[in-house]
Amino acid sequence: MTEQGPAAGRGPGTGRDTGSGRVRLRLLAEGRPPREVSVPPGVSVFEAASWNGVAIDSTCGGHGTCRKCRIRVTARGADDGNGVSATGEAGDPGDLGEAGDPDGAGCPVPVSRLDPRAFGPEQLREGWRLACLARAVSDLEVEIPPLATRPKAATVGVGRQVILRPAVQKRYVELAEPTLADQTPDLERLLAALDDLEPVPDLHAVRAAGKVMRAADFKVTAVVVDDVLIDVEPGDTSGSRYGVAFDLGTTTVVATLLDLSSGTPVAVRSMLNLQQPSGADVISRISATMLDPSALDRLRDAARETMDQLAREVCEEGGVSPGHIYEVALAGNATMVQLALGIDPEPLGVAPFVMATRALPALLASDLGLRLHPRARAVVLPALGAYVGGDIVAGVLASGMDRDRRLRLFIDVGTNCEIVLGPFEGRAGRLLATAAPAGPAFEGAQIRCGMRASAGAIETVRLTPSVELGVIGDVAPAGLCGSGLVDAVAELLRVGLLDRSGRFVPEAQAVRLAPELAGRLTTVGGERVFTLAGDVFLSQRDVRELQFAKAAIATGWRLLLAEYGAAESEIQQVLLAGSFGSYLSPASAVRVGLVPDLALPRIVSAGNVAGEGAKLALLSVQERAGALALLEEIHYVELSDRPDFNDRFVDLLAF
Repeated sequence: MTEQGPAAGRGPGTGRDTGSGRVRLRLLAEGRPPREVSVPPGVSVFEAASWNGVAIDSTCGGHGTCRKCRIRVTARGADDGNGVSATGEAGDPGDLGEAGDPDGAGCPVPVSRLDPRAFGPEQLREGWRLACLARAVSDLEVEIPPLATRPKAATVGVGRQVILRPAVQKRYVELAEPTLADQTPDLERLLAALDDLEPVPDLHAVRAAGKVMRAADFKVTAVVVDDVLIDVEPGDTSGSRYGVAFDLGTTTVVATLLDLSSGTPVAVRSMLNLQQPSGADVISRISATMLDPSALDRLRDAARETMDQLAREVCEEGGVSPGHIYEVALAGNATMVQLALGIDPEPLGVAPFVMATRALPALLASDLGLRLHPRARAVVLPALGAYVGGDIVAGVLASGMDRDRRLRLFIDVGTNCEIVLGPFEGRAGRLLATAAPAGPAFEGAQIRCGMRASAGAIETVRLTPSVELGVIGDVAPAGLCGSGLVDAVAELLRVGLLDRSGRFVPEAQAVRLAPELAGRLTTVGGERVFTLAGDVFLSQRDVRELQFAKAAIATGWRLLLAEYGAAESEIQQVLLAGSFGSYLSPASAVRVGLVPDLALPRIVSAGNVAGEGAKLALLSVQERAGALALLEEIHYVELSDRPDFNDRFVDLLAF
């Protein structure tokens, strides 16, 4: 087994392992065989695992702020002669407090300053640590909790009917065999038989044509994508033409296998973006590439591995050969697309926030690391700006916002929230768009008991005389995901246990307003919390995180309304896009001020409209042209240089 690490070229290092000054780690991850690796002393366990392809949960990218990267470490034995002791003398022991390791009970990894915020005293004695702060200064055995790689995600969304006109075309022909009297070259013979198409053959087709035609007695199928003949297949395969639409999200990636002959979905799968260990948001991933030159290659490979795995899964589920996938369409934000293609994303993360390009040139699926037909094409939806990417263009395309006379508000809620408003007759401009930095609260990051929308996550909360919880997977509650966070705050506001400023009310007032629930208001670590179930609670700090996120989003759509000169009451529909928007309660969203105060039927869960837009790009070349046209129809409004942004943001912090 090849061991990788900083000295093996995937991180900072000076050369191959020579057997001296190295620390041995045994990585135990559920569902995978034990992994034996060696790394330089002093690196974090998080880095060591990441370098060697073992994912540890994290949303902050290994900076010690999310407290998700929980591991249990034990010693593997005494010093084996490599000069590394269990006291931490060979390397930096991490972010340690002055007391050193008061609660570690002899654990080979000292307790850092932040570990007590994540674990109780008993857990610390058992060896539980945050992987990003646990330094490998001696040989260790590391237990890694399972990572939820299949979070709950929206796989379909609001779409519309289109005329089926895919770029992929197949024509079955039966050709006359050449003779001494008819020495027409193979490709000319084939092209002459394609009455309604005039493709240009690429080299793959030229190489394949002669051999395939003779082996099939000159009964073959021509495969054409756009105006290129990409292959010649034996026999009649005209009924087998497929494509895969990808929604490359920062958190979740969704793949849909489409039958291009009928336009119907065949299979759909989703999984966690394997880039997750580098952070939950695009800024964390951009920062990773700026801090480590090798990170760009790792992030590119992680995106490609995610998409390739999903492509294999949908092909297997649909009973389709990967060789019959002739085109893929990809919708993603600008950072995800550039990372997947190995394009340096640093200019996206620093002012003035510049993309490499709005529309990419023609690509092959292999440029995205996909093992499909060797000449399969790839179509990437164009991006409007650094923070309003191809996923939003795809969503606007699928929802038909540019075709509607109603004033509609499109909100894709995530770590970075994208907002589109319009159109509106008689006002300047047809569509306005912006991006608001909502932060990772809706993904469960920075929330004390937060987690992704996977088994055990509380996704709905109702406060009656008791606490009614909806838990994903119908298992015991393990944490709180984004929709559950919004529900919990909205319900606490409704019953009066939270005031408009976002503070938990005093105990006496709580007893008077909600006597059945007041006992759940308690203190953990000196902070007031509301207990939802067992060890799962909502803290005062969690409420503040939600306030910051909702204020950023509300400021964004209110500034767009001001730009239009329109009133909130003139909005006729709100589309909540993305996986989070699909499961968010409209009533709760209105109560906390995340969306305009409209009649609830006007607030629609649009689902995975980015994926729907990618499907349209596969099904119709006209829709692709429509996506490009949107670049001219949408005007982007930059919020970061607005002098009134901060004042509006502060005003909107209150509920």
